[in-house]
Amino acid sequence: MQKSNQLFSLQNKIIVVTGATGVLGESFVQGISDMGGKIALVGRNEQIGNERVRQLNQNGSEAVFIKADVLSKPDLLLASDIVLQKWGRIDGLVNAAGGNVPEAVIGPDKDVFDIDVDGLKKAFDLNLFGTILPVTVFGKALQVSGGSIVNISSMAAQSAITRVLGYSMAKAAIDNYTRWMCVETANRFGSKIRVNAIAPGFFITQQNKHLLTNPDGTFTSRGEAVLKNTPFKRFGNPDELIGALIWLLSDASAFVSGEVICVDGGFSVFSGV
Repeated sequence: MQKSNQLFSLQNKIIVVTGATGVLGESFVQGISDMGGKIALVGRNEQIGNERVRQLNQNGSEAVFIKADVLSKPDLLLASDIVLQKWGRIDGLVNAAGGNVPEAVIGPDKDVFDIDVDGLKKAFDLNLFGTILPVTVFGKALQVSGGSIVNISSMAAQSAITRVLGYSMAKAAIDNYTRWMCVETANRFGSKIRVNAIAPGFFITQQNKHLLTNPDGTFTSRGEAVLKNTPFKRFGNPDELIGALIWLLSDASAFVSGEVICVDGGFSVFSGV
């Protein structure tokens, strides 16, 4: 039995993070680093990725950036080979790649019955298949070493959030995929592989900033509506996702699988009254 103060340690665990060059990805890799993990940052922005690795390594961490598209299986296979050649195993996978797709947004000026199906497909590709493909590739290594898979869902998967149809449906599919993979991996490998997800609430990122804030820093009507329906009455800070992530990656959650953990300031449970 581990001592309680060691349960949340990621010391020497090898963690792959997709979408590592994004806003949330930045917090994720820093949190993993702080807990002693070794990190493979996977993303498309080489400049940001290399700079983050430089900072992590300068501060005593061990990290590597691998340029790869989560929708390219050849890219991911090469990334897996690089990680295994460097460290010999993979202990965790964080699927942080994803986001909203403008073509899959149904604005108030659009006909609700005239949906851009191609836009919806793009949203599903980026969010759902951008999660499934990394699991398919990096899961082969987890099958050998055991470990934890953490997908990134959204509170939009649980509620009808206006406009973001494609994003909401894709994230709902991730919830189902998370539970399905939990059952399938448990039936085949026992407790060797755990599969969970984190469902963030509203966090201001480059993708949604223009929808939630005005150029002068005040909130848009949509931003104000979000705050009205969030009991904490504020937006989340990306660093506030780290606690849930570390818990799910570490031995502290050794008997937890198939769960979707909401980190949303109470948004998903608030009735509005």
